[in-house]
Amino acid sequence: MEDLSEGGTTAFVCATCGAQHSPSVEPPEECAICVDERQYVGHEGQRWTTLAELRRAHRADVREEEPRLTGIGSTPAFAIGQRALLVETAEGNVLWDCLAPFDEEVAAAVRARGGIAAIAISHPHYYSTMVEWSRAFGAPIFLPAADRRWVMRPDPAIEFWDGARLDLPGGLTLLRLGGHFAGGTVLHWPAGAEGRGALLSGDILQVVADRRWVSFMRSYPNLIPLPAAKVEAMAAALEPFRFDRLYGAWFGRVVATDAHDAVRRSAARYVRAVTEGFGDG
Repeated sequence: MEDLSEGGTTAFVCATCGAQHSPSVEPPEECAICVDERQYVGHEGQRWTTLAELRRAHRADVREEEPRLTGIGSTPAFAIGQRALLVETAEGNVLWDCLAPFDEEVAAAVRARGGIAAIAISHPHYYSTMVEWSRAFGAPIFLPAADRRWVMRPDPAIEFWDGARLDLPGGLTLLRLGGHFAGGTVLHWPAGAEGRGALLSGDILQVVADRRWVSFMRSYPNLIPLPAAKVEAMAAALEPFRFDRLYGAWFGRVVATDAHDAVRRSAARYVRAVTEGFGDG
């Protein structure tokens, strides 16, 4: 597996968010994703790495989350530290979210589970090396058109979609909720949680330390909240969908049961907090 380089150029990877950029001779001056108010430039300034360097420093961390759902991370964690999720279906597997470290060990683990038929990503902070994943498996990448401007490495494999939902193979559905980003998306997996349904949320819905709850933010590192009306709309969009379990963006961040009600309760608590406060502070 070769590094993504073209004609003496390199597809540099931002060390803070993990986004891979279009090939260039020298690293870009800045990462537009990190300059945005939802993210940040690293405390040591803008830093870059490459896939070759990542492959030397990181190893695959592959874990079964439940039958037909595999978490794929790296050790040590890199950049934001999220893990991807591979959903297996009889009509082809879907990779949910991406992470920058990607090598033959990861590719072999994915091939052993049937490969990848499609890639879908919750929001731009997790675009990472999506082109590398796509080329390795010949899989299209489905991204909401609302977040087109945040694609740092355009590629013909990227298919932009409009509207509130997109159906994928195996009964999976992408739901555009917005919030964290205009195109913020979650993945509904009706066969998950032993048939009770699961929602894969990235951090569009953030599973918090008390894993009975989720939260909603425009920026998590910079603590920028969302308007109450937006959070109400996000929760309302999920009401028709059945799911008992919710998988967030990191290993261990899972609402194990009663997740549909957890989203409802969490949205109500959030709205109350930003409109009325709690009356004890």
